[in-house]
Amino acid sequence: MKVRMGEITGGEARALYARRPVVLLPLGSHEDQGPHASMGDYLLAELVAERIARAACEAGAETVVAPVLPFGKADFFGAMPGGIALSGRAFELVLTEMIEALLRHGLDRIVVLNGHGGNAPVIHDVTQRFMLAGKGVFPCFYLWKVAGALLPEVMGAERARRAAGHGADPLASIAMHLTPERMRPDLVPEPREADGTCLGLPFMGWGAVSFEGHEVNVPSEYDGPSPDGVGTGDPRLSSAETGKLVVERLVAIGAGFVRHYAGVRAEG
Repeated sequence: MKVRMGEITGGEARALYARRPVVLLPLGSHEDQGPHASMGDYLLAELVAERIARAACEAGAETVVAPVLPFGKADFFGAMPGGIALSGRAFELVLTEMIEALLRHGLDRIVVLNGHGGNAPVIHDVTQRFMLAGKGVFPCFYLWKVAGALLPEVMGAERARRAAGHGADPLASIAMHLTPERMRPDLVPEPREADGTCLGLPFMGWGAVSFEGHEVNVPSEYDGPSPDGVGTGDPRLSSAETGKLVVERLVAIGAGFVRHYAGVRAEG
């Protein structure tokens, strides 16, 4: 069963797309994920999207996966050598034209599978414009946000609290499960406190400093508070076992949502 649009032949496409399958649009980023993990989290978004599509098809909702957009909207990671990101304007234009290309051929049942936090506000703006123009409601299923919410269920609340964060879980565990050959467990860093400053004030995280205990947002990149690309989570707590459980739940939830969406949009 082919679910990747890039693998479907022209002849197969003419028959398949006339049936208006749900189209999953996976988005990700190419940025620092810590010294132990591959930079392309879009690879994970694509793999999870394929699993969701297959599960949705098996549940009776014909679903395909568009080619993944590997570059996310630029936010904190411009300082990383080898990183590639799009400006907000470029990301908005690319996403808009991807959706327009699908709509041209009647593929109006679209679900965005987002794999990068910086993409979220632009996705909202783009999909809202299509909704206001009467062209359809295209929901966004934020993969890693849903996965992060599953961690307490999978790991226990206290372990999940310590493991969650950029460069750690849920992405590190998911990568250890789906693409273990790309991981470098020998490079997993020790946890560290943010020690950089901006305007003479300590960072509270990415894009924020502390003034007398109060958060103040500042323009910055990740290499100030987290030069190794790891946020507040401890990647030493990540595991392939956690990743397997999270992916199984994530795929089940995603496929269930796709089936629901397909039913709601069947007559739309």
